[in-house]
Amino acid sequence: MAVAPSLIPGLEQIVKNGDPKRRAEAARRIAELFLEGAATLKPDHVDLFDGILVDLVPHAELAARTDLAEQLSLLANAPRTLVGQLAREDEIAIAGPLLRRSPVIDETALIEIAAAKGQGHLLAMSERPTLSPDLTDVIVRRGDRDVVRRAAGNAGAAFSQAGYSTLIKRASHDGVLTLTVGQRADLSAPQLKDLLAGSIDIVRRRLLDVVKPERQSAIRVMMGEISGVAEVVESKRNFAPAQRTILALHNAGELNEAALLGFAKSFKYEESIAALSAMSAVKIATLDQLISGDRYDPILIVGKTIGLEWATVRSLILLRLGPSRIAAPADIETARVNFTRLMPSTAERVVGFWQTRQSA
Repeated sequence: MAVAPSLIPGLEQIVKNGDPKRRAEAARRIAELFLEGAATLKPDHVDLFDGILVDLVPHAELAARTDLAEQLSLLANAPRTLVGQLAREDEIAIAGPLLRRSPVIDETALIEIAAAKGQGHLLAMSERPTLSPDLTDVIVRRGDRDVVRRAAGNAGAAFSQAGYSTLIKRASHDGVLTLTVGQRADLSAPQLKDLLAGSIDIVRRRLLDVVKPERQSAIRVMMGEISGVAEVVESKRNFAPAQRTILALHNAGELNEAALLGFAKSFKYEESIAALSAMSAVKIATLDQLISGDRYDPILIVGKTIGLEWATVRSLILLRLGPSRIAAPADIETARVNFTRLMPSTAERVVGFWQTRQSA
C-alpha cells in the first residue's frame, strides 16, 4: 500500500533521522489516515501502518497518544504491536483504555503487563469483559483492595481454585470483598462455607440479605454448621434432616418447583417447608407457624410471591391437611379463585412483613 509513505514526502528519512517535532507531526497524520480507513483495511495494510507508527507515536505529545489509545481500544483490527506498546506505557491515561477493552491484546501480553505494572494498570485490566483464571491469579495476588474488589465483582472474570483461595483469604479482612465474592454465581458450596467461616457475624448476616433467595438457605445452614448451632425451629417436628436435603438439592442445582411439588405430593412436610423457606427467604419457623395454622392463605401468599403454579399450591394445601383428610372440592375451588386473584405485589408486601418481623 503505497499511499502511506506517499502521504508525507521523505517519510522514511523522518522516521530514521527526523527531529522529534517532525516525527510527532508525521505520527499524527499517519494515525489519522489509519483511523479514517480502518474499517476497510486488509491485514497486510494494517501491518504496514503498524510498522510505521511504532517508531513515530512515541514522539507524539501525551494528549495525542492518549486520544489515539482511546480510539484504538475500540478497533478489532488495531495495529497489534502499536497497541502493545501503548498498553505498556506508564501513563495510565494512555494504557488504561487499551487494558480495559482492546480485543487485540493477547493473553500473554496481559499477564506480562499485570505482573510488571502498577495498580492503575491492574485496575483497568480488572474491568475487561472477560478475565481468564491465569490472569486473575496475577491480579488477586498483586492487586490492592480496590483492584481485587473490582475483579471479584466482574461477572466475566473466572478464578482458579488457587485464585479463589486467595480471594477468600483476603476477604477475611475485607467485609466489602466478602459481600462481593459471596454473590458470585460460580462460587461453589465449599468455597461459600470457607468464605463464611472467615467472616464476622455481621458480615454474614449482611450477605444473607443481599444474595439471591436460592442461596439464602445454603447460607443459613452453613452459618449453623459454622457456629455449631442449626437454625432453631420451635416445633415438635425435626427439620434438621430436611435442611440437609434441601442444601444438597441447592448445591446440585436441583432445588426448584418440581422438587417442591414432589415433596408435597409425597406428604413430606418438613422437606416442603424447608424448600419453601429456601425459595422465599422466609425462615422455616415462620412458615411452619403460618402454614400449620387454621387457614391456607399463607400458602397462597408465599406461592404467588415465588411464582408457583396452581398445581403446586394445591398440593401444598393438601399437604397441610395431611394424607388422612380429604379436602372439600368447594374449598379447593375457592382457594384456586383467591390464588388467581391475588396480586403479586400484595403477596410480596406480606412476605416482606414476615421477613421484617422475623429479623426483628
